Amino acid sequence: MSVIISPSLLSCDFANVQRDVEMINASSADWFHIDVMDGVFVPNISFGLPVIEAIKRHAKKPLDVHLMIQNVDPYISDFKKAGADILTVHYEACTHLHRTIQVIKAEGMKAGVALNPHTPVDLLQDIIADLDLVLIMSVNPGFGGQKFINNAVLRVEQTKNLIHRTGSHALVEVDGGVNLQTGAELVEAGADALVAGSFVFNSKDPLATIADLKALK
Repeated sequence: MSVIISPSLLSCDFANVQRDVEMINASSADWFHIDVMDGVFVPNISFGLPVIEAIKRHAKKPLDVHLMIQNVDPYISDFKKAGADILTVHYEACTHLHRTIQVIKAEGMKAGVALNPHTPVDLLQDIIADLDLVLIMSVNPGFGGQKFINNAVLRVEQTKNLIHRTGSHALVEVDGGVNLQTGAELVEAGADALVAGSFVFNSKDPLATIADLKALK
């Protein structure tokens, strides 16, 4: 199976969001990655529910929604209504992670858990069988355009090993500092999906850049 590419709309032109959504529709990308930040869990604020609803009206591919927020549970059904197909929460933000994952699945979404760079992968051992996706952060969450943390490659290998040991069917996604070089290393280590933001939207030809990422093996 070829690698899943999920361009991050955090790096799109906010004055031309529909244009950039339609560009991704026309590309070989698989998902739309949407970062939701609350200014509490991370020191930034980004997309809210009305923006996700607007994106959903034009998107022809699944919405891969990444919640970087402190208080997740009250909003799960709202994100489903707004159009999220995959909902990923942070391990560090969820006091009752198993319950949160079950609520996401009950709403009909795929459930993911994100890990910050300092959070040990093995902490997912008791929940990974219930997950559809593990998101390895290869930068500290909250801002686009950061430098790739090299240890993420090892963390992808560790996550893949945990998935195999437990019989989980979860995909491994990586977010942060992804380009053709780091992307190739991550795919070789076992990554199933790559999030790319500034590398795509700051390139001269985003369609070609997405195609190049998609061709990584």
